[in-house]
Amino acid sequence: MAAPQTLQDLASIIRSKNAGPYRLTMDILLRDEDRFRHVVQTGTVTRESVARAYGVPLDHVTSLFVVPAGRAIKVTLLRPVAQGDYGESDMYGCQQHVPLMTLRIEREML
Repeated sequence: MAAPQTLQDLASIIRSKNAGPYRLTMDILLRDEDRFRHVVQTGTVTRESVARAYGVPLDHVTSLFVVPAGRAIKVTLLRPVAQGDYGESDMYGCQQHVPLMTLRIEREML
């Protein structure tokens, strides 16, 4: 049996960015329609799996929605520290996508 794939194996882009002083948003853009359908059908990217990946309470994942026309999944979460506040380490939110990259897709694509 082959090793499970990760989200980074199937996505063309996984990125994060600032969504205001209290939120971060992540975009997962899948390479093609087959990969998009596969990721959505496996149920890998959920509010629960995102909360686990980031080690935050479920209510810190403020939105998650699928955008079929863009073969995308969009996730927004509360920032652990307000933008620009003492201890904040990523003013633009551009390095916060890494935990999503390693989400495991348990079923292989056929």
